[in-house]
Amino acid sequence: MGNSQLSAAKKAKNDEFYTRMPDIEHELVHYRDHFKGKVVLCNCDDPFESNFFKYFALNFNPLGLKRLIATCYNGSPIAGGEYQPSLFDDDVDENTGRHRRAYKAVVNVFRDTTGDGGLDMDDIRNLLDSGENELTELHGDGIYGAGDFRSKECLELLDEADIVVTNPPFSLFREYVATLVEHGKKFVIMGNKNAITYKEVFPLIRDDRLWIGATPLNGGRWMIMPSNSEVESPKAKKDRNGDIILNVAGVCWYTNLDITKRHEDLLLYRRYKEDPSRYPKYDNYDAIEVSKVKDIPEDYWGVMGVPITFMDSYNPDQFELIGASDNGAVPDEYKLPHFKRHNEPYIDGRKVYKRLFIRRRA
Repeated sequence: MGNSQLSAAKKAKNDEFYTRMPDIEHELVHYRDHFKGKVVLCNCDDPFESNFFKYFALNFNPLGLKRLIATCYNGSPIAGGEYQPSLFDDDVDENTGRHRRAYKAVVNVFRDTTGDGGLDMDDIRNLLDSGENELTELHGDGIYGAGDFRSKECLELLDEADIVVTNPPFSLFREYVATLVEHGKKFVIMGNKNAITYKEVFPLIRDDRLWIGATPLNGGRWMIMPSNSEVESPKAKKDRNGDIILNVAGVCWYTNLDITKRHEDLLLYRRYKEDPSRYPKYDNYDAIEVSKVKDIPEDYWGVMGVPITFMDSYNPDQFELIGASDNGAVPDEYKLPHFKRHNEPYIDGRKVYKRLFIRRRA
């Protein structure tokens, strides 16, 4: 997963990291014009727990949504048991405290009946029991469990949607992205920044079919852990709502919706000719090393290796994205003949961490 917190959580069989409302609001404000008249799907989201569902429900009318759909998988910790208009708490596993059923929530109309601008558990129950909206059980298909994004019934919902917005299980990120691309969906999703160099993801970035969202890559994200989590970390604490939150490094947003950030030129002020020693050449690639994005020279037109944080500044009109070292996606034409077997860059025999290879456009 790229960092100790995510790895520890995976070992503890926690593959759920719930997103805080401020992080959702901070990112999605950049996409507001994309949502008008659209069907939004949150297909990894328990409507009673997910802040994604709450965000789109509360903003249903301001965004001009056509419909909001959320699905949660069998075992989601908050989703109600067998649906009854006033009983959402039956069919609980006594050993784990988790509900055994999965649900589809559909919002066609949002009415703020309380007028308080919030959305608590009772508000959601009333919303989904209004007769205009619905909460129905999902069953799975014999291959994938109920509510699994790969199941037949969830794929049918995916085809109905215009835009998908969620925080999918990080361990299934490759398959999740492949599913969205296969079904031709627009999306705003969260993942680990190391996914930039995955062999399944990097070609999509290189071919301008996927890019980094508006929130900068640097810095960690405070993520909400499930209530049954057992995470021992100095970076974990309780927030004012009593939720266990963990500062997780390397979490970022991915999208294929156009945003202003993607068209902003990176300001270049270094000059290669003034100090070539600042930019050593790789042992095995015909490229120079640029260890910090701010040091990209404005007078060098050859291939450069840069950190993956470069994606924060990537403008496809300013730079050509050639390859990535981590997955062997560097074209052979840039590998020196006797080093073609290596997929990682070296300087003076020392391996350099993951690099993207770029070139200035004329």
